[in-house]
Amino acid sequence: MTQKSEQLDIFTRLKSGEPIPLGDPEYPKIFEIVNQTMKLSVELNNSTDANNVRSKLSEIIGVTIDESTTIFPPFYTNFGRHISLGKNVFINHACSFLDLGCITIEDDVMIGPRVNISSENHPVEVSKRKTLVPGAVVIKRNAWIGAGATILPGVTIGENAVVAAGALVNKDVPANTVVGGVPAKILKEIS
Repeated sequence: MTQKSEQLDIFTRLKSGEPIPLGDPEYPKIFEIVNQTMKLSVELNNSTDANNVRSKLSEIIGVTIDESTTIFPPFYTNFGRHISLGKNVFINHACSFLDLGCITIEDDVMIGPRVNISSENHPVEVSKRKTLVPGAVVIKRNAWIGAGATILPGVTIGENAVVAAGALVNKDVPANTVVGGVPAKILKEIS
């Protein structure tokens, strides 16, 4: 950790994309929020009312989610405080968001069932593998993420883009395109 890093709290460092080793003295702060998120997630996932689901997820992320946004449980997140949801967002059943590195979902986005979004990674090198490497994920306005897709850290999905069901997205998706496959490739442009 550099002297400058020592002056910033762990959450600011995560948002900036700084790698955080497991032995970082501030790492326990993450676990405090994770424990709270686990408790609230149980309540969210046992909810039978869309308004209560939205309310519980608002508690998890720390800001009120707009009434136009719908989340179908179960919904999974490890942290929650680094999720940002726009207006008129739809998130279908059984999605999983790993958000320590930040996940931003803009207005009018549709996310299909069983979608995995991860803003977190680890180095391949064995001696550094327990270091958390954050990489923000941004899903731009009016994008559609198909069922079972996986979005990896550091990826931006462009405005109006479509990610086909089952795709593995490991690089940015241009606006107004359809991508699919493992790894995802551009299949066509849309207007």
